[in-house]
Amino acid sequence: MNAPDRKIRPEIRQLDEAAVNRIAAGEVVERPASAVKELLENALDAGATRIEIAYADGGKTLIRVRDDGHGMAPDDLPLALSRHATSKIDGSDLLDIRSFGFRGEALPSLGAVGRLTITSRAAGSEGARISVSGGRVGKPRPEAAPHGTTVELRDLFHATPARLKFMRSDRAEAQAIADTARRLALSAPYVGFTLADVSQDAPRAILRLDAAQGELFDALEERVAAVLGRDFTENALRIDTKREGLRLTGFAGLPTYSRGAAVAQYLFVNGRPVRDKLLIGALRAAYSDVMARDRHPVVVLNIDCAPELVDVNVHPAKTEVRFRDPGLARGLVVSGLRHALAEGGHRSASTVAGAMLGAMAQPSRPFVSDRPSARAAQAAYQLQAPAGLADAQAEWQTPPAARAEPALETPDAAPLGAARAQIHDTYILAQTARGMVIVDQHAAHERLVYERLKRQRDAQGIAAQALLIPEIVELSAAEAAQILDFAPDLARLGLIVEPFGGTAVVVRETPAILGKIDARALIRDLLDELADLGSSSGLEARIDAVLSRMSCHGSIRAGRSMRVEEMNALLREMEATPLSGQCNHGRPTYVELSLAQIEKLFGRR
Repeated sequence: MNAPDRKIRPEIRQLDEAAVNRIAAGEVVERPASAVKELLENALDAGATRIEIAYADGGKTLIRVRDDGHGMAPDDLPLALSRHATSKIDGSDLLDIRSFGFRGEALPSLGAVGRLTITSRAAGSEGARISVSGGRVGKPRPEAAPHGTTVELRDLFHATPARLKFMRSDRAEAQAIADTARRLALSAPYVGFTLADVSQDAPRAILRLDAAQGELFDALEERVAAVLGRDFTENALRIDTKREGLRLTGFAGLPTYSRGAAVAQYLFVNGRPVRDKLLIGALRAAYSDVMARDRHPVVVLNIDCAPELVDVNVHPAKTEVRFRDPGLARGLVVSGLRHALAEGGHRSASTVAGAMLGAMAQPSRPFVSDRPSARAAQAAYQLQAPAGLADAQAEWQTPPAARAEPALETPDAAPLGAARAQIHDTYILAQTARGMVIVDQHAAHERLVYERLKRQRDAQGIAAQALLIPEIVELSAAEAAQILDFAPDLARLGLIVEPFGGTAVVVRETPAILGKIDARALIRDLLDELADLGSSSGLEARIDAVLSRMSCHGSIRAGRSMRVEEMNALLREMEATPLSGQCNHGRPTYVELSLAQIEKLFGRR
């Protein structure tokens, strides 16, 4: 048998500068929107008060960004195109980063994969222009230019044509550019932005945002309204909360003002747009109790903190960050949003009324009842005992003709008005000082019962049930240490976990409300969440899910006839209960129509 041929040892060689830049560009510049992001961040770091963005063919053939920042002197232009050359940090402390850019990679990376031209003039110096194509840098030459910098990038990826195959359609790339511009515009409300598509002979304006004025919150609200629409600011809550050196500010949409995809979630850390898994998970947890799983909240939120509390140098594109204390950041988002939503009380999104008006404007269709027969309904009613309205239960079987109706309340006596009628034994019609309210009696009472059960849980704790045979769970050493560190928190939720020698733990008690469960699977689920987020709300979420199901079964059903006192009692409890504007599944519990909207519907306006 012949001996196998030995492979030739590969030679280690130093890559040339052009190859290094093209490799770096693959990390920094994924698509035209990435190039726009880097150029806009440079403009903001330069102190610009006005930024103009133009693109052609989705940014594939042209990207131009012009700003009125401090500009660059002619001698600085060649240095700006050198790798790891920057004016934003001195390299002595990478945890004290106060600018968007700091890596010194954007301009040389862009020059390595496209045809780049920079024209700039700083105060007190002449204007100059420099060009680079495929990594080959030209010499600066004099150029008449206004104060500031103009960067023009043509034929992106012409030096790496294989990358063009991974590009999406012009329309998709243009949408990504617009989204990038909006995100950075939200982070800088005092800076004016314009975005134009110059693919055709006549430029088409995509975005025009004037610099906002006033105090921070007022300026931010003006910018948010311009970017996301006035509907959002009218249906959003102001957020401003602090915790141990971190401050959360911005706007959070009401649960009933939601989207079918997470396309309107704008998250920032020290003004830097991020798509951070930790913050997205915290956002989802904050709305988990008031929004359906297939819906997504609309938010504009910024976490401000000292630079040393967050590391922004964890990804070349700088879209991810790492907090020194991840649990603190996550807790700030969750508690801050939940507190704001609770303070919002029974408020529901005004856009629900608009959708209702649109539906009412459609041609009417015959009403087909899917309710049970009167005898079946009567039997079902006798089995229902909704909490909070038990005093009226004995009168529910009283024939309507035998009931003595009390005098109606003044319509403007309360935010949700006074009950006037019940429609199809399902919806309560109430008159308010401003118009009328239609309430889904089952959805509303379901939320009220659910909140009552949660208050009882918080006041008395979760009752635990001892296992007849404790469950022993074998774990790795790291997993055992992690779950035992979290054991005191689990005990408050009725789950008692103790060490059992070696790397095993024993589950002695489980939450009674969960009934019979697989303790081993529960521990594994908790460990997965701890590993992913550094904390666990899984057990509490499962308990809340049980409470939600209990509240659903213990609430007033659709099809139950109610007296006026009962309807008004429900309205008053809704006004006093936080989060009652939506049911446990995120659907609105009531719709409010103003008198002006009603008059418009009938052509009176």
